Amino acid sequence: MPEPAAEAATVLPDGDIERVLVVGAHPDDIDFGVAGSVATWTDAGLAVTYLLCTDGQAGGFDELIDRAQIPDIRRAEQRAAAKQVGVTDVRFLGHVDGELAVTDELVRDIVRVIRSVRPDRMVFQSPERRYDRIGGSHPDHLAAGEASIRALYPFSRNPFAFPELAAEEGLPAWTVREMWIAGHPVTNHVVDVTDAAERKLAALREHASQHPDPEGMQSRVRQWMRMTAEQAGMPGRMAEGFAVYPCG
Repeated sequence: MPEPAAEAATVLPDGDIERVLVVGAHPDDIDFGVAGSVATWTDAGLAVTYLLCTDGQAGGFDELIDRAQIPDIRRAEQRAAAKQVGVTDVRFLGHVDGELAVTDELVRDIVRVIRSVRPDRMVFQSPERRYDRIGGSHPDHLAAGEASIRALYPFSRNPFAFPELAAEEGLPAWTVREMWIAGHPVTNHVVDVTDAAERKLAALREHASQHPDPEGMQSRVRQWMRMTAEQAGMPGRMAEGFAVYPCG
């Protein structure tokens, strides 16, 4: 259940944003959490990049599918889902689903993408466990969130951190201006995604290997969006909630 909105955040207008980087632990995490917002951003002309830390090797429900095929299936599903909301730049780090840990390697991998994409806004999963909604606090989610915040600050902006990225790959330091945390215990900003809700659901349907009951899944997601909007004082609408903070 979404938390009641906290004191409203000061958010950079989309018109002041050129590029957005969205980080998720598994294929479909981004679509569940933020695809409606992403659709509003691409509609506004923002360039959005997806970064998936794992290939979702531990996902799925069909025991007849060869497990060795799952990474390719999930990568293809994520690319198709991204297109539903206007995203064509989808990147994968290839870490192992269920074994994601906050290592120097993972942080450096994310720093590399930050410096490559040069986003103004970065969106990632909360590194804080929610005991009231434990399903959203998968250990991989927590690891992806913690590694993302470490990559954002201090490492991506520090020219002396991971100096090989600049020296060998031509990726100098970059400062992200704004962070958006999905699934955080505090919600201080919501995006009205009513007009994008069907595209979000279309994105989720692309992850067919993950949904034995697609109609039930869509019903739940609609309910979550309606609850988020109602708690933000927008009854009858649909919304996605975030904790938003400046970091420039």
